[in-house]
Amino acid sequence: MAKTKTLHDLFLDTLKDVYYAEKKILKSLPKMKRAAQSEALKQAFEKHHAETEGQIERLQQVFDLLDKPARGKTCDAIEGLIDEAEEIIDEFKSSPALDAGLISSAQAVEHYEIARYGTLIRWAEELGMKDAAKLLDETLQQESKTDETLSELADATVNDAAKEPEEA
Repeated sequence: MAKTKTLHDLFLDTLKDVYYAEKKILKSLPKMKRAAQSEALKQAFEKHHAETEGQIERLQQVFDLLDKPARGKTCDAIEGLIDEAEEIIDEFKSSPALDAGLISSAQAVEHYEIARYGTLIRWAEELGMKDAAKLLDETLQQESKTDETLSELADATVNDAAKEPEEA
């Protein structure tokens, strides 16, 4: 007879999902940085790459707290979001709207991560995993800050630049 799944099982399953997602994001950020036209956006992607490495390390610590190996589970959502980003890179290459599209794609990823980390924190707290909740919250704060930084960058320069046709 099959074991009844619990919140702990769901927590672990979601942790594997977000671990896969972070590793996939880590691989995609250099491509987004290369595609970006704005130096400020390139720097934002570079900074997020370094932060993502730390986020993966924190997830590995959470797996250690659970006495489980750090293994990912294919995350179809992040695959789709990254595919969309690659389509924008291809379709808007050399366009004044490219950076706005890259920010949009990056924010879609951030919003996915914010939702996942928020849920994982609540479940960790519910399950009495205070140390795991603290590690996950540290990442949630970074993800929220990255989202805010991308919005500020879009508002400051990128969206206005995207409205203007390139000079011939």
